[in-house]
Amino acid sequence: MNKPVIVGVDGSPSGFAAVDAAADEARLRGVPLRIVHAFGNRPGRFPGVTPTPEMSGRGLAGLVHGVPSEAEERARSRVPGLEVTRSVVSGEPLEVLTIESRSAGLAVVGNRGLNTFSSLLLGSTAVHLAAHGHCPLMVVRGRPSPVGPVLLAVDGSEAGEAAVAFAFAEAALRGAPLVALHVWNSRSEDALDDPLDPMRIVVDVDRLEAAQRRLLDDTLAPHRAAHPDVRVEPRLVRSRIRAALLRASGEARLVVVGARGRGGFQGMLLGSVSQALLHHADCPVIVVRGRH
Repeated sequence: MNKPVIVGVDGSPSGFAAVDAAADEARLRGVPLRIVHAFGNRPGRFPGVTPTPEMSGRGLAGLVHGVPSEAEERARSRVPGLEVTRSVVSGEPLEVLTIESRSAGLAVVGNRGLNTFSSLLLGSTAVHLAAHGHCPLMVVRGRPSPVGPVLLAVDGSEAGEAAVAFAFAEAALRGAPLVALHVWNSRSEDALDDPLDPMRIVVDVDRLEAAQRRLLDDTLAPHRAAHPDVRVEPRLVRSRIRAALLRASGEARLVVVGARGRGGFQGMLLGSVSQALLHHADCPVIVVRGRH
């Protein structure tokens, strides 16, 4: 519970928006904020790193006191009294932030950085951390200052259980209602019957819907008992999964989703639903990985 919130900064507008969000998250949790700024591709942490020519003199001072200092001032201004530290590291940003996430309770990044092509909707850092990070990842995106409930994407998978627990805790932390959205369609369980049955393509819709409702209720039951003060709205929707979640994100303050749920290829670390939300959701997204 005392692990810090970390935020990756690179001097981009998206990165500074992430600092604001990370400061708010640290305040909510009552934990310190650690600002992480990585550069170059040589491992090492100041003061142990050996300066390269481009890092000497003013260049080195700028790396240490430029963007990280501006980010720290921004965080302290947003949340007076917040404990803020800086970590300026020489190394590949993806690798540095992945390592830093081992000691964090939450990692926060913007949805775009300075080193992405203009046609890309999401920076490589966010995608990499969502798939490989060691703590939940918040990607700051969507409309400014979103309000509404916490939105949980429920899929009933074992891998998604960590996201369910996290979403309940987040709703309790914020004093916000929780919308637990489970989207189903005729492909949810193929046909509910023996997979060798030649008639499995014929779906009993009523039976399938009843099964999906049980799945939703069973998924939520233990967490509702553990968080009796959280107002929960179970929502069962027959639709395309990604489209329904993206629509719902327009009325949410935050979306919580597992890194990978049902379906997909074996070995995938980041599923198509979580990727769609990271790219297109209209509010911040937190991706929670299961055991890894």
